Amino acid sequence: MSLKVVGAGFGRTGTVSLKVALEQLGFGPTYHMSEVFQNPPHLQMWIDAADGKPDWDKLFDGYQSSVDFPACSFWKELYKANPGSKVLLSVRDPEQWFESTQITIANPRFMDGIKGTKFEELNAKAIWPQFNGKIHDRDNMVAAFKRHTEEVKAAIPAEDLLVYDVREGWEPLCKFLGVPVPDAPFPRTNPREEFAAIIDMIIGGTMSNDNPNLPPGVKAALMPKA
Repeated sequence: MSLKVVGAGFGRTGTVSLKVALEQLGFGPTYHMSEVFQNPPHLQMWIDAADGKPDWDKLFDGYQSSVDFPACSFWKELYKANPGSKVLLSVRDPEQWFESTQITIANPRFMDGIKGTKFEELNAKAIWPQFNGKIHDRDNMVAAFKRHTEEVKAAIPAEDLLVYDVREGWEPLCKFLGVPVPDAPFPRTNPREEFAAIIDMIIGGTMSNDNPNLPPGVKAALMPKA
């Protein structure tokens, strides 16, 4: 494993756009939560990492960068495990971030739909603890977001850290990574609608584990906990 960029920003801070941008800049493949759904064994590997038994070399084999959950939950460990890496802390307005989480990753309909599955276990062990489990409490979530931002800023040397809002575009990101600005627009993605479609599939039953059209990783995520 040799990650060049460690993403420390929470999900819902433009991490899909960042994944695309980093790959365009030559820092791909970039590990994102979507990779869990493409690689069934990774689900248990993240649960193991949360239980204190990480295998970073195996988990990040072939990847040059990471963003989003669950990797950002381990930003400190990954920075230490990858000497010379840079830390990319994606941020946004904390209040807007909270609103976004409630429509997507913390949507009650979604949370109900994954109850009793391996994906719920991953969330419970690797993501929600940093919010004290109070994922629908605005004050708690906003405070956790701000606390996380300050913790990363305090722990990472200034020369290795970029606190970044995707609305800033290419320039600060490229300057930080020491690469030319591409002659192309910064990637703008809006996965909120895609996430809403996933929720509808769960609620409608079409995302159940016996659906033959689901990717293997999604099937693994929806397997009941052992």
